[in-house]
Amino acid sequence: MFTKKITLIGSLAIVCLTINAQVDPAKKILDDLSAKTKSYSTLKAEFSWTVEKKDKSKDTQTGKIQTKGDKYKLEIPGHEIYCDGKTVWDFIKDANEVQIKDMEVGGEDVINPSTIFTIYEKGYKYKFEGEDATTQVISLFPLNPDKKKFHTIKLSIDKTKKQITSVKLMMKDGTLQTYTIKSFLGNGTIADSDFVFNAKAHPGVSSEDLR
Repeated sequence: MFTKKITLIGSLAIVCLTINAQVDPAKKILDDLSAKTKSYSTLKAEFSWTVEKKDKSKDTQTGKIQTKGDKYKLEIPGHEIYCDGKTVWDFIKDANEVQIKDMEVGGEDVINPSTIFTIYEKGYKYKFEGEDATTQVISLFPLNPDKKKFHTIKLSIDKTKKQITSVKLMMKDGTLQTYTIKSFLGNGTIADSDFVFNAKAHPGVSSEDLR
């Protein structure tokens, strides 16, 4: 009986060691990424956005984003989008028009610019895909895929800085959207007023309230 107990304990120990050896390192990487990102009170980044379609056509644009808690300002060609955490102003430059609406919270198919650097924290399972000398790659899979327009997100993470360097969205229609971070600054000074559209700075602007 004693020998059987020893054998059983030994077998359980081997199983536990095997399981631990097979633990996906993605969680540790994402935890470190979250800790580093949340250590910043503000974030500023410049990025490029490339859309590749099934017919091999490709379009690349550039943009800027800055965040502070739930607040964000997003600049992309033709648009400046402001959010103070409650209200969103979409300033359409060519039309000199601003559209006003409530900030969407908790939408299943909404990627909020204020949480783009922590998108992986809720609603996804994850898998470590590999690494090289500088970068680690993790795939994210939505827990509610029927409510998403994409089936996979691939994060590339700088191993030393613990920062996202690119985000790839693999869409269900075969399109690939890639966001590549060109520059990144944490803890810069950003006034709260920077997240509110200033109509006085745009003479003649028309307003459409969609709330």
